[in-house]
Amino acid sequence: MSHIRPTRLALAIAAVFCSSAFAQSTEQTLQEVKIVGTSEAGYNVVETATAMKTDTLLRDTPQAITVISKDLIRDQAIQSMTDVVRYVPGMVPSQGEGNRDAVIFRGNNSTSDFYIDGIRDDVQYFRDFYNIDSIEALRGSNAMIFGRGGSGGVINRVSKQPQWTTIREGSLTLGSWDNRRATIDTGQAINDSMAFRVNAMVEDSGSFRDGVKVERKGINPTVAIRAGKNTSVVLGYEHFQDERVADRGIPSQNGRPFDTDASTFFGNAELSPTWSRVNAFTAVIDHDFGNGVALRNRTRAADYDKFYQNVFASGPVLPAGTVAIGAYSTATQRENLFNQTDLTYTLDAGGIKHKLLVGAEFGRQETDNLRLTGYNSAGTTALSVTAADPVYRAPIAFRPSATDANNHGVAKVASAYIQDQLEFTPQWHAVLGLRYDRFDVDFLNNRTGAKLEQKDSPVSPRVGLIYKPVEALSLYGSYSIAYVPRAGDQLSSLSATNQAFDPEEFKNIELGAKWDIRPNLSASAAVYKLDRTNVVIPGLTSADPSQLADGQTTKGVELGLSGKLTRAWSVMGGYAYQDAELTATQSATARDGARLSQVPKHSASLWNRYEITPAWAAGLGVIYRDEIFTSTSNAVSLPSFTRVDGALFYTLNQNYRVQVNVENLFDKRYYASAHSDTNISPGSPRAVRVALNARF
Repeated sequence: MSHIRPTRLALAIAAVFCSSAFAQSTEQTLQEVKIVGTSEAGYNVVETATAMKTDTLLRDTPQAITVISKDLIRDQAIQSMTDVVRYVPGMVPSQGEGNRDAVIFRGNNSTSDFYIDGIRDDVQYFRDFYNIDSIEALRGSNAMIFGRGGSGGVINRVSKQPQWTTIREGSLTLGSWDNRRATIDTGQAINDSMAFRVNAMVEDSGSFRDGVKVERKGINPTVAIRAGKNTSVVLGYEHFQDERVADRGIPSQNGRPFDTDASTFFGNAELSPTWSRVNAFTAVIDHDFGNGVALRNRTRAADYDKFYQNVFASGPVLPAGTVAIGAYSTATQRENLFNQTDLTYTLDAGGIKHKLLVGAEFGRQETDNLRLTGYNSAGTTALSVTAADPVYRAPIAFRPSATDANNHGVAKVASAYIQDQLEFTPQWHAVLGLRYDRFDVDFLNNRTGAKLEQKDSPVSPRVGLIYKPVEALSLYGSYSIAYVPRAGDQLSSLSATNQAFDPEEFKNIELGAKWDIRPNLSASAAVYKLDRTNVVIPGLTSADPSQLADGQTTKGVELGLSGKLTRAWSVMGGYAYQDAELTATQSATARDGARLSQVPKHSASLWNRYEITPAWAAGLGVIYRDEIFTSTSNAVSLPSFTRVDGALFYTLNQNYRVQVNVENLFDKRYYASAHSDTNISPGSPRAVRVALNARF
């Protein structure tokens, strides 16, 4: 396995600093620096720069979008991606084998459709939000903006940026099972031309699960430079590391989760470490030419180092009370280098207002993967425990099997896109966009020496029509397409069997309405149909060739509400109906008509915060999820549940605030997520966290 290669990262940093120096030499003064993010009013965010790559009101964006504001992140004490999607209709958290973020977007499970400030952040790891201002959850296929993937949606984190005001904030959190976490956010202007901001975090926490713990820390310094009259530069670096136990939950028995204490660990927690390290440099250069023309260039160079080893239940609890145990480890190293350039031009032509976007993206991803299998002392993989004593204590040796991955891959992307936001009249708007991607993968199997190549050139359209009977209400229809190349979302699925096939295709048709009831209260509704096609289906016999077929379809309804019902009462939540099923038989256990895994037909959530007095406030959240299947075999299901969360807030003075968050207030027994029929995560029992938030 190769290690971090500093030369390419250093060259990228040097190139950006040279660009910054050039911009600074051309212009000497700047009256104002524009920091791009989301504007907000409590829980209600009305604008985003991500969904269209231009600053656009959410109600003028023909796509379902939910934005988690910084106030909601703070009030709910959000610390994980699972916490984020609980209040997003149409998205469901998945277990991710206990070593990574995984979300199901309108029926499509993904570990890679994650972005930060609009740039791909696709390695499998657990992300943190210590340096995040808001989180944008976009649903529906949208390769026009994000490129490959984004089959059912994406999640974009908007990072905190330097300001020309003094920031001094910190928090200390203590909670159940030795939850211990501290954050700090500090920044100020250095002079009229430069400001900095530093966010940092450290956590050392236990879990209600036996032997499970997490340690993580991160630091993210950023600096903003007024590099000229109309030019700004923002430079940032992040070091983040996460170490924990890979927890794959409990097995099933007779089509249901095995009846055991929620704390029970099957396998061996001590032999299931997982860790990730991220070092990322980012640079954003903005220049306003005037007369409606603006240019933005983004660069992100990131090194990821990820490892996980797990000893876990790989089968159900058998009638004899035994459980098969699996063991393997996987190491991944990836270097990402992406550069985006966007030119926007606002003009009136022929009585029509245009907001034109022309852009290009270039990227390179170099990945090494190595997998090892766990063997017992007899040299076989036949490991097992009893349900009465589920800890595997015998020695395990990890070494490569005959089929374990040992791969090196280089993926290159070159993209060009154009989009026009048209305003025909104050009532009628449209969005027309088209993206061309050139995606090349060179894949080397180090184990066999086999070399594979894949070249794809998908064209991704996006069309939206908006009708506004009144300014505050938008009715829209949209059509979009996204593609997933055969290398897969983690660039490791290319094989001699599938390399000749076209990419998988995802088509999203959506009708919706967005209503800004008041400036601080918004509601939304969407009806959609998302089809997955170009799925590789094996032949009926081993002699028959594989072929492409329709794969699955999801039809659904999403409702959302965010903002203030009254001056004292803030809300955030929604409802989703999803009818998701396979449309072709893909294997003996994935047959035509089967329901998609981990997709509830009905789900709903509502978070409330009520200001009792200027000093006291209370929060109450209710989450409902319908019954789900753990896989497309439809052999194991998780029962429906309703969970209630609570919070209490007390403001001591303008500098100090104490909050208490209680997860699962009534200590409901439920199952939170799954990865397969035999990897099921129990929901947490009642958990309490107390936080002191300070400004100084």
